[in-house]
Amino acid sequence: MKFTLASLNDLDEIMNIERQGFNAAEAGSIKSYRDRIVKLHDTFLTVRNDLNKVIGFVVGPAVNERFIKNDMYETTPNNLSKGGHQLVFTIAIDPDYRGQGIGSKLLSEFEKIARKDNRESIALTCLKNRITFYEKNGFTNLGVADSNHGDEVWYNMEKIIE
Repeated sequence: MKFTLASLNDLDEIMNIERQGFNAAEAGSIKSYRDRIVKLHDTFLTVRNDLNKVIGFVVGPAVNERFIKNDMYETTPNNLSKGGHQLVFTIAIDPDYRGQGIGSKLLSEFEKIARKDNRESIALTCLKNRITFYEKNGFTNLGVADSNHGDEVWYNMEKIIE
């Protein structure tokens, strides 16, 4: 496995994984992912297999806000260069590669970027059935989030960077 920052050349592979991991109401559009690759280049990490195929990714902005706001999905915020909070919009793994610990390794690599850039925390929202996964990766469940993205109930998860 190899971890690299995303480029526009990865867009088709990223969108394929996105569509397999999320329903139509939750999934990001090609336009939003193109914008994220450009604006969030330093915090858009991919994982590749031995054939250099993208098999997973994690992306989110580094901002002053501690948690994701619904409008951030509509208009991608710009990354802070240093400090603030690292948010996770999406982490997704190709279905053929799930259950192999790749998601945990991807989060660990993402945390290295957040530490290097002096972020205070990493935060995300997830569905109830994913809480255990994030808790195993050091996140704390802070309860139901304000978000109603995709008409789902989301939970705020946070990991303090010390």
